[in-house]
Amino acid sequence: MSIAVQKAGILSTIQDLGRSGYRCFGINPNGAMDRTAVRLLNTLLGNNENSAVVEMHYPAGELFFEKPTSFAVGGADFRPRLNNIEISNWTSCAAKTGDVLRFAGKTFGNRAYLAVGGGFEVSQWLGSASTNLTAAAGGFAGRRLQNDDRLSCNGRKPLVGLRLGPSLIPAYSGSPVVRITPGPEYDLLTGSAIEELFLKQFKITPESNRMGFRLAGPVLNRLYESEMLSSGTTFGTIQLLPDGQMIVLMADHQTTGGYPRIANIVETDLPLIAQLAAGDHVRFELVDLPQAQKMILDFERELAFLRMGIRLRSSEKL
Repeated sequence: MSIAVQKAGILSTIQDLGRSGYRCFGINPNGAMDRTAVRLLNTLLGNNENSAVVEMHYPAGELFFEKPTSFAVGGADFRPRLNNIEISNWTSCAAKTGDVLRFAGKTFGNRAYLAVGGGFEVSQWLGSASTNLTAAAGGFAGRRLQNDDRLSCNGRKPLVGLRLGPSLIPAYSGSPVVRITPGPEYDLLTGSAIEELFLKQFKITPESNRMGFRLAGPVLNRLYESEMLSSGTTFGTIQLLPDGQMIVLMADHQTTGGYPRIANIVETDLPLIAQLAAGDHVRFELVDLPQAQKMILDFERELAFLRMGIRLRSSEKL
């Protein structure tokens, strides 16, 4: 064993990038809410970017290292401390046997991630280590982490002290501007509804969870009412509810839905909304498909450069 849960947080689960290939059976993809954070942390440690991590909500609890382990923390800033000494997000660190990782307070964001060198060794369900709390499957016994749980990892030691540059780190904010592309039913919106969609802020309501964020804002009207067949949805689909309010589908989203899909969040901006909580606000900006594709390609190019640089540094060390 490698890491012991000395004090359980309010909601800490094992996640990876999600469960693919089973939506046709109605199985939610699950996975981390902030998948960009997971990819960045795993890349920083030289892991496969889909390696399992711990997703933590605040308060995030305490973790005891039972053997030397390399690790990195990112996503939300919960002011991580190793043996009460502050450490930085997005930096590869080394823990010794007996070290304790704690979190002193929430600076921003709502979901922090702990990655370790080599990833956590957990059993997979349907090809993924992600926890499905509803099905009680995947992750650590299909449940949230509790006191005295022990997480196994190989403790591989990559280069320590590496830090991500700011260009790759998402521009987290409590009131971000999130870019979207038109969805299949975007043309159902009235002209005034389209104006409201991009001029006004929308508030995350308490009726929000890992399945979807319900938004509160101006009522968005349709040109006409119509019955819809259930159609495929994905992480970041924005649906228009019968009351004229919107819901953004998140990591545990259903596989199909019968509400109009008026927009989709561009993949590179998913972390911005994934780090929000009830009471936070979001605004939307429309981009076309070529712009969205360029944003994704630019990010993937920078991530590839990071991956290559870390491999070169690791080979120099050897």
